[in-house]
Amino acid sequence: MLKITQISGPLVTAQIELGGKSPQLLETVYVGHKKLLGEIVKILGDECKIQVYEETAGLQVGEPVELRGELLSVELGPGMLGTIFDGIQRPLEAIDKITPIFIGAGLHVPSLDRNKKWNFEAIVEIGEKVFPGTQIGKVMETELLEHKILIPVGIQGTITKIDSGAFTVEDIIAEVEDDQGNKHQIKMMHKWPVKVARPIRTRLSPKKIFQTGQRVVDSFFPIMLGGTVSTPGPFGAGKTFTQQQFAKWSNAQIVVYVGCGERGNEMTEMVKLFPKLEDPRTGRPLMERTVLIANTSNMPIAAREASIYTGMTIAEYFRDMGYDVVLMADSTSRWAEAMREISSRMGEMPSEEGYPAYLSSRIAAFYERAGVVQTLNGVEGSVTAIGTVSPAGGDFSEPVTQASLKSTQVFLALDEKLASKRHYPAINWQTSYSLYEDQFNELVSESDMGKQFVEDRKLAKKLLSKEDELLEMVKLVGMDGLDNIDRLVLETSRSIREDYLQQNGFDATDTYCSFEKTQAMLAVIMGVHRALEQAIENNPEHETLVADFFVPAVRNKLANLKYNKTVEEVEKDGEELIRKAMSMSEVEV
Repeated sequence: MLKITQISGPLVTAQIELGGKSPQLLETVYVGHKKLLGEIVKILGDECKIQVYEETAGLQVGEPVELRGELLSVELGPGMLGTIFDGIQRPLEAIDKITPIFIGAGLHVPSLDRNKKWNFEAIVEIGEKVFPGTQIGKVMETELLEHKILIPVGIQGTITKIDSGAFTVEDIIAEVEDDQGNKHQIKMMHKWPVKVARPIRTRLSPKKIFQTGQRVVDSFFPIMLGGTVSTPGPFGAGKTFTQQQFAKWSNAQIVVYVGCGERGNEMTEMVKLFPKLEDPRTGRPLMERTVLIANTSNMPIAAREASIYTGMTIAEYFRDMGYDVVLMADSTSRWAEAMREISSRMGEMPSEEGYPAYLSSRIAAFYERAGVVQTLNGVEGSVTAIGTVSPAGGDFSEPVTQASLKSTQVFLALDEKLASKRHYPAINWQTSYSLYEDQFNELVSESDMGKQFVEDRKLAKKLLSKEDELLEMVKLVGMDGLDNIDRLVLETSRSIREDYLQQNGFDATDTYCSFEKTQAMLAVIMGVHRALEQAIENNPEHETLVADFFVPAVRNKLANLKYNKTVEEVEKDGEELIRKAMSMSEVEV
């Protein structure tokens, strides 16, 4: 038993009493008479520092601290999908029935429903050898998702008992006898410490494209399933909106969304919106394949760190079943600020901007848990980690952005100027980048349409870069000082920006763009550009050729490509526009 000697916000100092059980680093504890959940983060002689994951108001010096003898862990099993948890995996819907509006101090509710029965179907028989990660059965958690029940880590041997039927997560469904004759009881639920990465057989290179349904990402800055993405941007640039679009429309099978320190109204929007959304691929509610973790700015600051690790552990659990999982962390800056506050209260030497010296290593360790892996039972699964960063004043040179930049493969820089122009997603095409270009091009180039798409991407990026140079020239000499080729670059770049990269998230058709439609739209714009280039070459004396082509009717047709519901409609309108562009060679001056 320990006793509280000092309270400093979320950090509590406790005296270790002689003759009692010795505390261990990272061991969880119950603090005070209300039994607030905490974690030992430092031990100095006969004192230990405790990071408390709940509000410490009302806590007093002299109150006891009870050692729990375990690391901060989460419960893993059927019942997580469609549930909203707080940062330490307490189910908020169940808590609301006990203490409406506010979470009561020291309230400990089981993460998984202990009364609900699940239909377990065994797929192994008595006498079979099993190892960690071996699938022994399945539960249809939703109509479409099969929750695979695996042998927990640390258990192997021979199945001596297994039953199919309706069970709660605490019921014994199987029994395994190891080589020493010890018997292990298997339940559908088990616990796992959140700060320990779940074991794998080996890491693999990304092999599949992470399709987001957002054209600027799918064409210019590709992400691979199992990749790592950093999305920095100032206030109002659309970080959360972009994250929500990824969560809604990506081709990942399971979504784990962590609202870490962001405003409560944004999380409220997610909670209200997701149950109403329909999965575009299955027609079922999107919430059936989503886990939401809410630790908003008005919740205890220390729990922000726990929420990030809780989300990653849940993502790894589903990855071990062979699923492709996407983890959204919004925002890692709030997590870093929580680390800074705890660090300063412990009196640690501050680094740049007051952040602890281990900031970069913590962020790197988080992103390193993502990736494509071969699991313990030999199947492939992946975790794609996408974290937003909220740099003060949009300063990308600050420590959290730079640490994220070094740890991720895709950098999607959100631009306040684009957001102010209502250009969404407000991803700056000049400062963003993806290091998955080679894998993406190799995968896409397997088809003829894909080979053309790779060429179209290169040309589109080249034109946007040249546009910046030409706009500076226009300021000096005006539009009349440009020849047809330069005017064409400006007109095509405008079409790429306004008609292609800009996407209407509130329009039922344009909020999601399939990968095939993304390719078809760019093929139309680039096809028109190449046809007009040829027309200019064939008819060099026609000085107003570009202006004559881009009349309002043509502009409207290009702008409406995004609102065509099918690829066939895009291709039909595209053929008409390209024919018109080719016919400009025949126009008499």
